[in-house]
Amino acid sequence: MLRALVYVVPIALAIFALIDLSRSLPEERAGLRRTLWVAIIVLLPVLGPIVWIAVSRNSRAGSAPARPRPLPPMAPGRGPLRPPTRRPGPVAPDDDPEFLWRLEQERRRAAGEPPSEDQPPA
Repeated sequence: MLRALVYVVPIALAIFALIDLSRSLPEERAGLRRTLWVAIIVLLPVLGPIVWIAVSRNSRAGSAPARPRPLPPMAPGRGPLRPPTRRPGPVAPDDDPEFLWRLEQERRRAAGEPPSEDQPPA
């Protein structure tokens, strides 16, 4: 079992580093091209992936607030997917001015107060 770890750990480390490299931003590569990083990771079995992980994590920690990385397109062969469009307007009912106006009118009716004269927001 321990003999297998000698082979499995470097391969898993290299695969992790290559996937992380493929998703990295140019600022995270310490000024080196992606192809040079691939060569370092592949040709230096344990040291290469460890160097990549250290360099990329250090540059991510030293940068401004964390930015989400763009996701790759999920439909291969069909071109890039468009980001989901959000419909304009409130997200939740309690952010909807018309809903809040109706709620206030119902509250007034239940309390026996006359409804307000103002119109619902447009």
